[in-house]
Amino acid sequence: MLNQHTVERLREMRLKGMAEALLEQNNSSENQSYTFEERLGLLVDHEYISRRNRRLARLLKQAKLRLPASVEDIDYQQHRGLDRALLRSLSTCEWIGSHLNCLITGATGTGKTYLSCALANAACRHNLSARYYHVSTLLAELTAAKGDGSYGRLIHQLSNYYLLVMDDWGLAPFKDFEGHDLLDVIEERNGRGSMIIASQLPLENWHETLPDPTLDDAIMDRIIHNSYRISLKGESMRKVAANKQSIAAK
Repeated sequence: MLNQHTVERLREMRLKGMAEALLEQNNSSENQSYTFEERLGLLVDHEYISRRNRRLARLLKQAKLRLPASVEDIDYQQHRGLDRALLRSLSTCEWIGSHLNCLITGATGTGKTYLSCALANAACRHNLSARYYHVSTLLAELTAAKGDGSYGRLIHQLSNYYLLVMDDWGLAPFKDFEGHDLLDVIEERNGRGSMIIASQLPLENWHETLPDPTLDDAIMDRIIHNSYRISLKGESMRKVAANKQSIAAK
């Protein structure tokens, strides 16, 4: 007979997974034939998986990914110019441990945001913290932080993510103060974490987005070196998806 006191103690010690598994074992005649060590092993496994799932849920909520993307669902159509071996390597997240960056370029609709979110999702599944930002949102938060005195705290917070995603880089030219804010973010993360930067602009045109050549050189020097580069090609994936839906509806 199950001792309810034991279940309550497990919950009190925040071993909710173990408590649930113990109740399941008690209600299953199949588990009664297992040895003590086997049943204990099942309890520990259940607690471990439960904690991993809760941790993943927290990381994904914190990441605020724009799309529910995953590396397993990446479309490798030939015209997109995707290197399957490179993506397979990036999905292991070893590059994040080495504090490398990934620069993704391509015309609108080619899947930059999806790919960025898929790699950030992979980071979360490897127990690494990630945070997605549209660049305009990040700049707005930095400006607001200056106003309320929390700028330094926000810069420090941004430096603590293993992976920071900045989407739609250079959609419009940066103002001088925005360039300085971005340099603060990048400099604080330099050698401490990885970044994914996605842009419609080809890499050689990124210099045009920053008005100050000195600032431009400082930022580019920190993000271009030691980075993987992915150039997406082909027509808009949104257009492709719409065409498929249209054909299916006929």
